[in-house]
Amino acid sequence: MMPASPPSSGRRWVVKVGSALVTDNGRGLDHGRIADWVGQIVRAREQGVEIVMVSSGSVAEGVQRLGWPERPKALHQLQAAAAVGQMGVVEAYESQFQRFGLKTAQILLTHDDLADRQRYLNARVTLRALLELDVVPVVNENDTVATEGIRFGDNDTLAALVSNLIEAEQLVILTDQRGLYDADPRANPHARLIEQAAAEDESLEALCSDAPGVLGSGGMRAKVMAARRAARAGALTLIASGREPDVLTRIAAGESPGTRLLPSNERLAARKQWIAGQLQVRGQLWLDWGAVHVLQSQGRSLLPVGVTGVGGDFRRGEMVACLDPTGAEVARGLVNYDSDAARRLAGQSSNRIESLLDYVTEPELVHRDNMVLTGDARAAAARAPAWVRRGP
Repeated sequence: MMPASPPSSGRRWVVKVGSALVTDNGRGLDHGRIADWVGQIVRAREQGVEIVMVSSGSVAEGVQRLGWPERPKALHQLQAAAAVGQMGVVEAYESQFQRFGLKTAQILLTHDDLADRQRYLNARVTLRALLELDVVPVVNENDTVATEGIRFGDNDTLAALVSNLIEAEQLVILTDQRGLYDADPRANPHARLIEQAAAEDESLEALCSDAPGVLGSGGMRAKVMAARRAARAGALTLIASGREPDVLTRIAAGESPGTRLLPSNERLAARKQWIAGQLQVRGQLWLDWGAVHVLQSQGRSLLPVGVTGVGGDFRRGEMVACLDPTGAEVARGLVNYDSDAARRLAGQSSNRIESLLDYVTEPELVHRDNMVLTGDARAAAARAPAWVRRGP
């Protein structure tokens, strides 16, 4: 069932601009286009919209400044290019916003900044303070210190997590395509634009190409996954072409060019938003269908008796993914026992925990307050055997 359509324009946005848009076909930043977007952002702000920008372009700008013929693949070279190029990105936005008397702030984040609860809260407070001070934050990944294990991977993911961080009403992802199509428009001239869908609809992934742009790191699948993450905080995502005239001004006026991906669930509580935003999962818990059913249909905690297998090496309090018998993720949460203890408890009744471990931390492996559902409940129901679909 399609969720009800919310208003097309929220009052607090995250606007993400990709590398293909901010660069001049790989020849450094396109200052004219950046000036145009800044003007549109100023006009949107005049209509009462608070905006946080997530801008790509630092690596592409660094590649141009260093005189390299193409984007490198080695992480240390990407980090060097980002360090050089970030100077140009900051200068470009600062000079353009200064034309309108507006101050900007540079925010560089890594996954660890948002995975650590205290640092997450610090970033949240800082961004909100900047908005209250009428400053335009410009966010990017801190590429110079991020390693493969703690990278967001693309700025679409970062933009979704920033949306959760500031509780944005709308995530606007500007790209070089009009939106999401029912087929690859580059190969199929009859491909049709999908104007609206539910962000949590897992079937959307099958419509996406994995191929990122030459200058960027994320394809359309990354944008669909970003919309799903933003939806957990109640944010609408609009994927639109950044090359359309006055695209941001039109969105602020109530138009919806591109693809609208709507949240179908209520906004998660702040703590659960943080849990849902964790990208680094330390282990897996395989569940039987009965456990999947009670998690998704009854909102209950995960007990040891519903676990059929344990994967990974994790400590108490770390993030684990809960998988159904087909291997599809249905939830994730903070686990109450380490991996060795979880393996001993798998399939056992909670009243046996003390006899098996000689101690009891909690009767649940993952408490419902520390868990978020991450899969499409309808898709999970379709995978389940008939007795699960019928219920007790």
